[in-house]
Amino acid sequence: MSIQNFPKVTVILRGYTYPQIRSVVKNLAGSKLRSVEITMNTPGALEAIEKISQEFGDSVMVGAGTVLTCEQAQESIRAGAAFLLSPTMLDKKILDLCREKHVISVPGAFSPTEIKKSFEDGADIVKVFPAARLGSRYLSDIAAPLGKMPLMVVGGIGTANIAEYFQAGASFAGIASGIFNKEDILSQNEEGIRKSIEEMENTLRKLEGE
Repeated sequence: MSIQNFPKVTVILRGYTYPQIRSVVKNLAGSKLRSVEITMNTPGALEAIEKISQEFGDSVMVGAGTVLTCEQAQESIRAGAAFLLSPTMLDKKILDLCREKHVISVPGAFSPTEIKKSFEDGADIVKVFPAARLGSRYLSDIAAPLGKMPLMVVGGIGTANIAEYFQAGASFAGIASGIFNKEDILSQNEEGIRKSIEEMENTLRKLEGE
């Protein structure tokens, strides 16, 4: 898959049960938020990735997050993950595996050196984490010497501040608690979930000039 088709916002779901995950994903279908990351430190993550991918894979991209080892990468891809994210740099062996399997790779990085090295090793997108600790100006600062790069901001990003990061040069964002009221997910309150999705969609429409 080309990153040109990768959704601008990925919803990160960590530590939820399968029914809670499904209640979010079913409401993402048809929205601008067409990408969901299920983290590997979620109980039953592989089973959830497989089920969600089979049911919603035609309308929502399903990926694995917090991928730290080659074994986890292989298991995630077998389960149907269309992309892999990590909070850390990924071994080149994992990046090569992703390319072989046509899976988008999104390793994490913090410094300009880590970002540059990840792209040299074959990363499709690099996840700047934790982005809010660095601030939005960090993106424009590193773009000055390194040029425009497909960067995903993760960590402290939400509906309230996503605009400043995109305006500073981010191409993508991964968001955990910055979209939804956690209680809505826990209680599977789909009305609340839909309202949160609509708020983020409205923010994205303004950014895109719609």
